[in-house]
Amino acid sequence: MSKMLESFSPESDGYQFMWIILAVFVIGLGFTIERIVYIMVKSSKGRAKFLADFGKLISAKQYDQALSLASSNTKLPIAKVMAAIVGSKAGGREAMQNECDAVFLTEAPRLTRYISMISVMASISTLLGLMGTIYGLIFTFDAVANKPASERAKALSDGIAIAMGTTLLGLLSAVPLLVLVGILNMNSERLIQEMEEKGLKVINTLAND
Repeated sequence: MSKMLESFSPESDGYQFMWIILAVFVIGLGFTIERIVYIMVKSSKGRAKFLADFGKLISAKQYDQALSLASSNTKLPIAKVMAAIVGSKAGGREAMQNECDAVFLTEAPRLTRYISMISVMASISTLLGLMGTIYGLIFTFDAVANKPASERAKALSDGIAIAMGTTLLGLLSAVPLLVLVGILNMNSERLIQEMEEKGLKVINTLAND
């Protein structure tokens, strides 16, 4: 670990790769934190209670109260969908479906936004680690070919340290980001599927009323 920390020093060859990889990781982490807050907090907190209360109102045919409840929970994407459906009930199934689709096309991209950027940051980290590895190998071969025998051992050690250090940091940066991308994708897809499923059920219920 101490050897890796030394690799960030300007006195160490290849330190630029270490700082660039770290910067890319921080950018990816920033996107990740923003998505976690939006998907797993803002778009999910209180969702189960809202759906339970909304379902009871729909079952009791208290549509005005259901619309009021949905309109007061506009932070939840599912609530926006429900508000659009109930608000257009008078227009029939087609009107409800059109309003549902309009809100869905707005809210679904908001759930998936920036997740691809986190994947890009992970890929860039891996590639930068590979570039550092290649740079370290070039440094090592140059040492073998051009350094005096007395300096060759240290130059070889430095070259290998560059190659291994940048590879390790690239992987340490990329792997957590990719794991978080998987978690975010899973949660965003669940919310999107829920909007589709619950929206269709409410439309069918209201259309048959």
